[in-house]
Amino acid sequence: MKRKTFLQLTTLKTIAACALLTGAAGQLLAQTPVEVQFFYPVAVGGPIAKTIDGFAADFMKANPQIKVTPIYAGSYQESIVKALTAHKSGTPPVTSVLLSTDMFTLIDEDAVVPFDNFVKTAQDQTWLKGFYPAFMQNSQTGGKTWGIPFQRSTVVMYWNKDLFKAAGLDPNKAPANWAELKNAATKLTQKDASGKVSTWGVQIPSSGFPYWLFQTLSTTNGAVLANEAGTTVRFDDPKVVEALQYWVDLGKSGIHPPGVVEWGTTPKDFFERKAAIIFTTTGNLTNIKANAKFDFGVGMIPANARRGSPTGGGNFYIFKKSTPAQQQAAFEFIRWVTQPERAAQWSIDTGYVAVSQAAYDTPVLKQYGLSFPAALVARDQLPVAVAELSTHDNQRVTKALNNGLQAALTGSKTPAQAMKDAQAEADRILRAYK
Repeated sequence: MKRKTFLQLTTLKTIAACALLTGAAGQLLAQTPVEVQFFYPVAVGGPIAKTIDGFAADFMKANPQIKVTPIYAGSYQESIVKALTAHKSGTPPVTSVLLSTDMFTLIDEDAVVPFDNFVKTAQDQTWLKGFYPAFMQNSQTGGKTWGIPFQRSTVVMYWNKDLFKAAGLDPNKAPANWAELKNAATKLTQKDASGKVSTWGVQIPSSGFPYWLFQTLSTTNGAVLANEAGTTVRFDDPKVVEALQYWVDLGKSGIHPPGVVEWGTTPKDFFERKAAIIFTTTGNLTNIKANAKFDFGVGMIPANARRGSPTGGGNFYIFKKSTPAQQQAAFEFIRWVTQPERAAQWSIDTGYVAVSQAAYDTPVLKQYGLSFPAALVARDQLPVAVAELSTHDNQRVTKALNNGLQAALTGSKTPAQAMKDAQAEADRILRAYK
């Protein structure tokens, strides 16, 4: 009997010890945070890595069970290449900010999962429905949501009010249409004693994102470059050719720089008064506000047949090969970072458009809009905005268009021939998706 009791006691002690060990291991596992690697395209303009690091730190403070590690992956183009290379090798980031126009490519590569899988509560539904519809055009397809708007933009026009005054133009009135833009640019163009242009009247960059800046002209001329399914483009539409001819004619008139104009140097040219009017992303607003040593205006893109601009910028995506726990953790971070108060602060810090009306209703952004009305121009342009050009095999299709645009701008092809050739190349690429 005593021996049996001893065995029973030994067994009970062993069970208790095992339970303690199991509990300790469980507690250790519970304390090990879920790791979320986050690719971010830091080369989008402006010192914003510090803001991203701050968001990650604040989120982890509130959510110690999740570890968010931002990895600065270069430009948008470099980031998509790195993300897809990592996906193919089986070690993709958990989440990444990539161009909204990368949506079809990421779906075709089976690299991402839709957000619908994670939207479960009424609060989640309200959050998802709160984004501006214009931004969701490049975020949803086939009845599913593949991207969440984060650093989104439109193209806007900036002008130097001092140069407007000197040219006899109303500094508080932006050119409202193509004819007014050409007329103002003609008056604003200045030459030095040798006859060399010292200040261009207008400058529209044609490197980096030529197709995007071109959409400001094709859209305002009433043309749509691609269908919603991303399977067909209309580069040879007469309205598209006419828009390209207008751009080429600005250069031929001597009021716009000849040839290919650099995307990256355009804001600097504006600061240095080498260009009186520029078209660029609203994401450059904070940069221009900090560096322009003169009074400047921000306005909507001048109209022809209509008002309009393409949307642009980056969305959050969640990668398929990460674990379910990582995907859920990434969703929690994305939902947290796009809440109205943080979206509002992000817009103030960077110049990007806050992605929801709720963000513009926050006291901080309301006050900022009152003190700096230029910050509201891009938002006010959203009702007439269109989807940025996005198709299957998007990088190759946009390259075909970019090549055509640059051929016309450099004079090696007529606008009609350039767009005919771009259409033929795009049709060849997209044949497999029709």
